[in-house]
Amino acid sequence: MTRQAYRCTIAATSFCLALAAVGCGSAELEAENRRLQDELSALQSQHGDLESRFAALEQSNREMLERLRAAGADVENLEGVRAALERELDEARRREEQQRARLSAFRRMLEQFRDMIAAGQLRVRIVRGKMVVELPEGVLFDSGRAEIKDEGQETLRQVAQILAQIPNREFLIVGHTDNVPIRSRRYPSNWELSAARGVVVARFLAENGMNAERLGAAGYADTQPVASNDADEGRAQNRRIEIVLMPNLDELPDLSSLEQEVSSRAPAQEDAAGEQPEAEAGAAQGQEG
Repeated sequence: MTRQAYRCTIAATSFCLALAAVGCGSAELEAENRRLQDELSALQSQHGDLESRFAALEQSNREMLERLRAAGADVENLEGVRAALERELDEARRREEQQRARLSAFRRMLEQFRDMIAAGQLRVRIVRGKMVVELPEGVLFDSGRAEIKDEGQETLRQVAQILAQIPNREFLIVGHTDNVPIRSRRYPSNWELSAARGVVVARFLAENGMNAERLGAAGYADTQPVASNDADEGRAQNRRIEIVLMPNLDELPDLSSLEQEVSSRAPAQEDAAGEQPEAEAGAAQGQEG
């Protein structure tokens, strides 16, 4: 029953009661008066119940609205979190794909070096996450000199052809010596000799297909041995040229999965001095353009 209908019923009942009070004293009117009085009491009670139920519904409605608003805020927050996670996942997938492509390129390069590794012309190592192509002095230079021998030139041409296939990569060519001092008019110390050899090899690689803008040269003298200088064999290992594949800042490839693969293809000789430090930490560094 609506509030308007209720008010009309109350008004009609009150009107009849007023008529009865005017002086209509018949038994029928008295009976009708009592019936209407009872009906009025019932309606008043029903009205009270309806008012209570209406108030409860309004309260429930307010609570429901608050829950919906809160739920809407939570949903908005969750959508933001989900979007952020999707962006992170896309970035992780992109990096994973880049790393997979890099590893594939390095494995192809390693396969191309197989014959040269077997012939003792070079070896490939992973040093602190960087791939290093190492060429012994005997292949490239005569003792105490920085002119590349004919045999060394042919080896470097093959190396340049392979390394030029790796795009967007910088290379650091590093000269190393043993600890035997050299004193000549051209090379007062092993620093000058190692640096000169690094520069000469860098220039030769640039002249044979590699991008000169991505080549650097350095000389470390005898500061980074890979073997003991106490024996001829160890000193021969220390006299070397290294071509270090430098990581790009936006990728920093993880080559740890290649370490076992590279080790299995390297000559069966152990480095007496342990793992070599990073090649780019030297003091004398030049850039050939």
